[in-house]
Amino acid sequence: MMLDSIKKGFKNGIATTWMLGKVIIPVYVFVTFLKYTPVLDWIAYAFKPLMGVFNLPGEAAIVLVLGNALNLYAAIGAIKAITLTPMQITTLGIMLSFSHSLFVETAVIKKLNVSIGKFIALRVGLALVVGAIVGQVGALL
Repeated sequence: MMLDSIKKGFKNGIATTWMLGKVIIPVYVFVTFLKYTPVLDWIAYAFKPLMGVFNLPGEAAIVLVLGNALNLYAAIGAIKAITLTPMQITTLGIMLSFSHSLFVETAVIKKLNVSIGKFIALRVGLALVVGAIVGQVGALL
């Protein structure tokens, strides 16, 4: 009985690792590749003013886009590929806890007959407001 539980747990663990790895590893490789091209510098420069509101570097915009457009695992892959402080990672994590996987979750909300515009505005608005607060508090620490 216990051996069956261990086998099942091991099998489920491997399946979960494989599922997460299929997202995290390609994103990590892609963003790491971008670091060696001018593209990441362009992105960082373009988004530096906006990300500055959250006390984040410009390249953190990639993390927010991937987390909102795809899922949190894509954001984790991107976070690992760029250099961020623990406070910056915390800020991104809090922001993404409010607004992640917007396309998928919006499709679910649509089936519940909830206003999609209000749903997205609430989630993104909370992410922006709380991100700005946490980022500025983090700058003081």
